[in-house]
Amino acid sequence: MIKLNIKDETSPLEAVILGIADSFGGTPDLADAYDPKSAEHIKAGTYPKESDMIPEMEAFNRVFEKYDVQVYRPELRTDLNQIFARDIAFVIDDYFFKSNILPDREPELEAIDYVISQMDPNKVIKPPDQVHVEGGDVMVHGDYLFVGTYKGPDYPGFITARTNMEGVQFLKDFFPQKTVREFDLNKSNTIAEDNALHLDCCFQPVGKDKAIIHKEGFRQESDYQYLVDLFGMENLFHITKREMYHMMSNVFSIAPDVVVSEQNFTRLNEWLRSHGITVEEIPYAEIAKQEGLLRCSTLPLRRK
Repeated sequence: MIKLNIKDETSPLEAVILGIADSFGGTPDLADAYDPKSAEHIKAGTYPKESDMIPEMEAFNRVFEKYDVQVYRPELRTDLNQIFARDIAFVIDDYFFKSNILPDREPELEAIDYVISQMDPNKVIKPPDQVHVEGGDVMVHGDYLFVGTYKGPDYPGFITARTNMEGVQFLKDFFPQKTVREFDLNKSNTIAEDNALHLDCCFQPVGKDKAIIHKEGFRQESDYQYLVDLFGMENLFHITKREMYHMMSNVFSIAPDVVVSEQNFTRLNEWLRSHGITVEEIPYAEIAKQEGLLRCSTLPLRRK
């Protein structure tokens, strides 16, 4: 039986699902791009190759091995992008939630069935069809649950809007004891620098009391201010639009004092080290071209 326990984003990691880049289906047609950054690279002929992404994911896996983390990988489905495990499901406390994802991504969920089947079935939750919520928009912070969403009336017109207000309400009802706070994110189907695809693209806690944040990712100044008040301005590392574009807030914590980061994030990595955090730097810039990075590639199951 796989035990589940996720109370925050940084406690020592014990078990995780890490995506795979094998047989990911190659460069998609422009019409099939899920986000503006992928579309940009499809147009430019710079979309990442399998031969470049597999070594990046294996570098990530080696870091997990170094820290004795139990790693599960999806079963291979040919010609399917199985990199971003965070989209398809997420764990809060000891509950495993399956996301209502785009229909052509259902096989990604089927590929981790062998993991889900080892969990207590009473703890595996499939929300109602009208509830849209993806793991990148869900952040557990002790008694707080931070949820990214998009409140605009044109929600259905954004392929980049992945979590709706029904999703927020579902989590509020499911966890009445938690402070569930939603954040209205800026979305763009066409300009990657203006698009906060998920909450973890513009905000993420690190260490014991710090966080990375991109102010312009939030549609409402009050949402940004809420996090400033909660964490304290001195504990926030602010990133620019260009740094958000490169996914600088999408690092991954193995422990409060260990963060896996992209090797090119010099400014962030120096800041983390200045606060006593060990930074495990790996190459991940090719995967970043699909508007996802380290947190997006993982589905944590259990932390200490």
